[in-house]
Amino acid sequence: MSTETPQGWARLLVDKGPSLANYFLRRVAHRWDAQDLVQEVYLRLLRHGQADAGEVRNPEAYLFTVAANLVKEHAQMRSRAPVSSEGLEEVIERLSTPCDAAVNIDRELRRQRLSALIGRLSPKCRAVLVLHYRDDFSYKQIGEQLSISPNMVKKYIVKGLAVCRQGLLRYE
Repeated sequence: MSTETPQGWARLLVDKGPSLANYFLRRVAHRWDAQDLVQEVYLRLLRHGQADAGEVRNPEAYLFTVAANLVKEHAQMRSRAPVSSEGLEEVIERLSTPCDAAVNIDRELRRQRLSALIGRLSPKCRAVLVLHYRDDFSYKQIGEQLSISPNMVKKYIVKGLAVCRQGLLRYE
Protein backbone atom coordinates (compact mmCIF):
# COMPACT_ATOMS: atom_id res chain seq x y z
CA MET A 1 0.00 0.00 0.00
CA SER A 2 1.41 3.35 -1.01
CA THR A 3 1.66 6.39 1.27
CA GLU A 4 -0.09 8.31 -1.50
CA THR A 5 -3.42 6.77 -0.46
CA PRO A 6 -5.41 8.09 2.48
CA GLN A 7 -4.91 4.78 4.30
CA GLY A 8 -1.14 4.97 3.79
CA TRP A 9 -0.93 8.51 5.14
CA ALA A 10 -3.19 7.58 8.05
CA ARG A 11 -0.95 4.61 8.92
CA LEU A 12 2.15 6.82 8.73
CA LEU A 13 0.50 9.42 10.94
CA VAL A 14 -0.49 6.76 13.49
CA ASP A 15 3.11 5.51 13.56
CA LYS A 16 4.72 8.95 13.71
CA GLY A 17 1.88 10.86 15.43
CA PRO A 18 3.40 10.94 18.93
CA SER A 19 6.79 12.17 17.68
CA LEU A 20 5.02 14.70 15.44
CA ALA A 21 2.96 15.95 18.39
CA ASN A 22 6.15 16.32 20.46
CA TYR A 23 7.79 18.18 17.57
CA PHE A 24 4.93 20.70 17.58
CA LEU A 25 4.77 20.95 21.37
CA ARG A 26 8.39 22.09 21.45
CA ARG A 27 7.71 24.78 18.86
CA VAL A 28 4.32 26.30 19.69
CA ALA A 29 2.98 28.01 22.80
CA HIS A 30 -0.14 25.95 23.47
CA ARG A 31 -1.01 22.26 23.48
CA TRP A 32 -4.19 22.90 21.49
CA ASP A 33 -2.13 24.57 18.74
CA ALA A 34 0.04 21.47 18.53
CA GLN A 35 -3.03 19.25 18.23
CA ASP A 36 -4.46 21.46 15.50
CA LEU A 37 -1.17 21.38 13.60
CA VAL A 38 -1.02 17.56 13.71
CA GLN A 39 -4.47 17.47 12.14
CA GLU A 40 -3.45 20.06 9.54
CA VAL A 41 -0.47 17.88 8.57
CA TYR A 42 -2.83 15.00 7.89
CA LEU A 43 -5.13 17.21 5.80
CA ARG A 44 -2.21 18.45 3.73
CA LEU A 45 -0.97 14.91 3.19
CA LEU A 46 -4.41 13.92 1.93
CA ARG A 47 -4.52 16.95 -0.39
CA HIS A 48 -1.06 16.10 -1.71
CA GLY A 49 -2.16 12.54 -2.44
CA GLN A 50 -5.13 13.79 -4.44
CA ALA A 51 -3.15 16.42 -6.36
CA ASP A 52 0.02 14.48 -7.19
CA ALA A 53 0.04 10.84 -8.19
CA GLY A 54 3.85 10.59 -7.93
CA GLU A 55 5.46 8.59 -5.14
CA VAL A 56 7.19 10.31 -2.24
CA ARG A 57 10.62 8.72 -1.83
CA ASN A 58 10.89 9.24 1.95
CA PRO A 59 7.42 9.60 3.50
CA GLU A 60 8.73 10.29 7.03
CA ALA A 61 11.00 13.10 5.81
CA TYR A 62 8.12 14.49 3.79
CA LEU A 63 5.88 14.35 6.87
CA PHE A 64 8.33 16.40 8.95
CA THR A 65 8.95 18.82 6.07
CA VAL A 66 5.24 19.52 5.97
CA ALA A 67 5.33 19.92 9.76
CA ALA A 68 8.25 22.36 9.60
CA ASN A 69 6.43 24.44 6.98
CA LEU A 70 3.33 24.50 9.19
CA VAL A 71 5.36 25.74 12.17
CA LYS A 72 6.70 28.58 10.01
CA GLU A 73 3.20 29.47 8.79
CA HIS A 74 1.88 29.35 12.33
CA ALA A 75 4.62 31.70 13.56
CA GLN A 76 3.97 34.13 10.68
CA MET A 77 0.25 34.11 11.38
CA ARG A 78 0.82 34.82 15.09
CA SER A 79 3.24 37.66 14.30
CA ARG A 80 0.66 39.30 12.02
CA ALA A 81 -2.05 39.17 14.68
CA PRO A 82 -0.26 39.08 18.03
CA VAL A 83 -2.57 38.63 20.99
CA SER A 84 -0.72 37.91 24.19
CA SER A 85 -2.45 36.52 27.24
CA GLU A 86 -1.73 39.84 28.96
CA GLY A 87 -3.62 41.73 26.28
CA LEU A 88 -6.45 39.24 26.48
CA GLU A 89 -6.70 39.68 30.25
CA GLU A 90 -7.04 43.44 29.80
CA VAL A 91 -9.81 42.99 27.25
CA ILE A 92 -11.66 40.57 29.53
CA GLU A 93 -11.31 43.01 32.44
CA ARG A 94 -12.69 45.90 30.42
CA LEU A 95 -15.59 43.87 29.07
CA SER A 96 -16.52 42.44 32.45
CA THR A 97 -16.59 45.85 34.13
CA PRO A 98 -19.95 47.47 33.53
CA CYS A 99 -20.17 51.10 32.50
CA ASP A 100 -20.52 53.69 35.26
CA ALA A 101 -24.21 54.27 34.60
CA ALA A 102 -25.00 50.57 34.99
CA VAL A 103 -22.90 50.37 38.16
CA ASN A 104 -24.68 53.37 39.68
CA ILE A 105 -28.12 52.00 38.80
CA ASP A 106 -27.22 48.58 40.21
CA ARG A 107 -25.78 50.16 43.35
CA GLU A 108 -28.91 52.24 43.89
CA LEU A 109 -31.20 49.21 43.43
CA ARG A 110 -29.11 47.19 45.88
CA ARG A 111 -29.24 50.07 48.40
CA GLN A 112 -33.01 50.25 48.13
CA ARG A 113 -33.40 46.50 48.52
CA LEU A 114 -30.98 46.36 51.46
CA SER A 115 -32.74 49.28 53.11
CA ALA A 116 -36.07 47.46 52.90
CA LEU A 117 -34.55 44.21 54.18
CA ILE A 118 -32.75 45.88 57.10
CA GLY A 119 -35.95 47.78 57.93
CA ARG A 120 -37.69 44.43 58.54
CA LEU A 121 -35.12 43.33 61.12
CA SER A 122 -35.74 43.66 64.85
CA PRO A 123 -34.52 46.97 66.36
CA LYS A 124 -31.69 45.21 68.27
CA CYS A 125 -30.48 43.35 65.18
CA ARG A 126 -30.60 46.55 63.13
CA ALA A 127 -28.68 48.44 65.85
CA VAL A 128 -25.99 45.74 65.97
CA LEU A 129 -25.49 45.90 62.18
CA VAL A 130 -25.28 49.70 62.22
CA LEU A 131 -22.77 49.79 65.10
CA HIS A 132 -20.64 47.07 63.53
CA TYR A 133 -20.60 48.13 59.86
CA ARG A 134 -21.10 51.89 60.07
CA ASP A 135 -19.31 52.72 63.30
CA ASP A 136 -16.79 49.85 63.11
CA PHE A 137 -17.41 48.75 66.72
CA SER A 138 -16.08 45.41 67.94
CA TYR A 139 -18.43 42.75 69.29
CA LYS A 140 -17.41 43.65 72.84
CA GLN A 141 -18.03 47.39 72.30
CA ILE A 142 -21.46 46.69 70.77
CA GLY A 143 -22.33 44.37 73.66
CA GLU A 144 -21.43 47.05 76.20
CA GLN A 145 -23.40 49.70 74.30
CA LEU A 146 -26.56 47.56 74.00
CA SER A 147 -26.16 45.59 77.26
CA ILE A 148 -25.90 42.19 75.54
CA SER A 149 -23.15 39.57 75.42
CA PRO A 150 -20.57 39.47 72.59
CA ASN A 151 -21.99 36.04 71.61
CA MET A 152 -25.43 37.59 71.20
CA VAL A 153 -23.86 40.35 69.06
CA LYS A 154 -22.39 37.69 66.82
CA LYS A 155 -25.77 35.94 66.53
CA TYR A 156 -27.49 39.20 65.56
CA ILE A 157 -24.85 39.89 62.89
CA VAL A 158 -25.16 36.38 61.46
CA LYS A 159 -28.97 36.63 61.45
CA GLY A 160 -28.97 40.09 59.84
CA LEU A 161 -26.50 39.09 57.12
CA ALA A 162 -28.43 35.91 56.37
CA VAL A 163 -31.66 37.87 55.94
CA CYS A 164 -29.91 40.35 53.62
CA ARG A 165 -28.24 37.65 51.52
CA GLN A 166 -31.41 35.63 51.10
CA GLY A 167 -33.41 38.75 50.32
CA LEU A 168 -30.95 39.89 47.65
CA LEU A 169 -30.87 36.43 46.04
CA ARG A 170 -34.58 36.71 45.31
CA TYR A 171 -33.92 39.85 43.24
CA GLU A 172 -31.07 38.42 41.11
